[in-house]
Formats: sequence, C-alpha cells, structure tokens
Amino acid sequence: MKISARNILKGKVKNIKSGVVNTEVEVEMPGGMTVVSVITKESAESLGLTNGKEVFAIIKASNVMIGVD
Repeated sequence: MKISARNILKGKVKNIKSGVVNTEVEVEMPGGMTVVSVITKESAESLGLTNGKEVFAIIKASNVMIGVD
C-alpha cells in the first residue's frame, strides 16, 4: 500500500471507547506518547480493532495548530 501522508506512526491500541456512531481509539506509541483518533464505529469494526493490536496512526493535514496560555 502506498499513501501520500508523510506522518505515519506505528503503535498499539491502548483503549477503545465505542459510541452509537463514532469510536474513539487511543494509540500508544513507543516511548509512551499517545494519539487519539475518532473514527466511525463501522470503520473500527471493519478494522477489527482490539486492545493491544498493532496499528498505524496516519496523519494528513494541511496545517497544525499550536496554542499557549
């Protein structure tokens, strides 16, 4: 598989919170950092996501916002 996104992070599913329509997936990276993604419930089921499963967090964005207090 080839994709255009340049930010591909390999990790393991740490936690899954399923809702009626969407599912929140928490992915733990090596070193302990986490990335959280909200995908459709149908997509989560189709991917067979379970805690501990190795996955890729693929980030494709035209901008990244930074904020401070």
